[in-house]
Amino acid sequence: MQVPLVGTVKDTIDALLPMITVKADAAHLDRMRAHYRRARARLDRLASPGRDGSPLHPQYIAATIDRLAAPDAVFTADVGTPCIWAARYLRMNGTRRLIGSFSHGSMANALPHAIGAQAAHPGRQVIALSGDGGLAMLLGELLTLRQQQLPVKVVVFSNGALSFVELEMKAAGIVTYGTDLDNPDFAGIARAAGLFGARVDKADELQDALQAAFAHDGPALVDVRTARQELTLPPKLNYGQIRGFTLYATRTILSGAGDELVELTRTNLRQLEIE
Repeated sequence: MQVPLVGTVKDTIDALLPMITVKADAAHLDRMRAHYRRARARLDRLASPGRDGSPLHPQYIAATIDRLAAPDAVFTADVGTPCIWAARYLRMNGTRRLIGSFSHGSMANALPHAIGAQAAHPGRQVIALSGDGGLAMLLGELLTLRQQQLPVKVVVFSNGALSFVELEMKAAGIVTYGTDLDNPDFAGIARAAGLFGARVDKADELQDALQAAFAHDGPALVDVRTARQELTLPPKLNYGQIRGFTLYATRTILSGAGDELVELTRTNLRQLEIE
């Protein structure tokens, strides 16, 4: 373009429409729809509870939240893996909203975003998908919920790690280091602050805990024990990512942390079966 132009939406559309010809061939559209249906089916199959007694798969948590949430719910998601699960499993329908720090990538955004959304829309259900690291950074905001009587529902994906950072380290070939989180009992802290608090350790406890939290007339927090080694694979892997992960696996074994690879394999085996 040699001459930049600025116009209103109406003026711009009026100027562009005469230049656009109707395309009757739907081959590309049909191909993309078929691709989406295949991708959607694979993602939905991953939303399984997990093994008995094991931490829950985060896909299952997000899918259950989506199923139980109100048709006009406002969701907020922490930067990191909760953002991924929100993008893959929360269905937008024209009335729901998804809010996050998508451009800036500011950690611990879910709870303060939820506070703002709930204050602006007192009658709507607001659900924060928080990471344990994100919630811990702004833990005092639970007192804001109590003080302002804001009925935000906080669901904590508690995997004991800065897991998105770990994913980046794996892709770069770096052995896990400095990402462990020694978490408190978030549900107990919530109850001590006057909120509804529930802890979920087993898959069959999740639906009841979420339903109780969502029905509670006031702020609520559900702390869910979540699988730490869940891999979030991109649509296509490039050579650099494969090389980095191979280095990570080799270095992890040589450093004596082979049990981490065993747990990673157990957690993600169903992904390999689906692929």
